[in-house]
Order: sequence, then structure tokens, then C-alpha cells
Amino acid sequence: MTVTIYSNSSPKETELALQKLQKNARRKRQRNFDAFKYCGVITLKEDPLAIQKAMRGEWR
Repeated sequence: MTVTIYSNSSPKETELALQKLQKNARRKRQRNFDAFKYCGVITLKEDPLAIQKAMRGEWR
């Protein structure tokens, strides 16, 4: 998003433009992927390192 602030803009216009930028930045942060909500969701029956070694061994 681009906001243009001219040199002859009043302080109130400048403040409104900055608020508009901050509001847009907050919206963008909300759309980001939240990986923490998936922490602890998967339950494994095997050790993760053993699974990784088995998967890498498939390439040989």
C-alpha cells in the first residue's frame, strides 16, 4: 500500500495517512500463517529421528 504525504499537507492529514498505514499493517499481520496453533497436534507412535532416518533410507 502506498500513501503519499505532500509537503503542504496539514498535520491532521498526515496523521490520518499514518493511521491508515497502521490499520493496513495490522490487517496484514492477521492474515499471516500461525504455525503455533499446530504445535502438539500430531501424536507419533515412533521416535521422530527414527522416522526421519527411515525416510532418508528410502532414497538409497
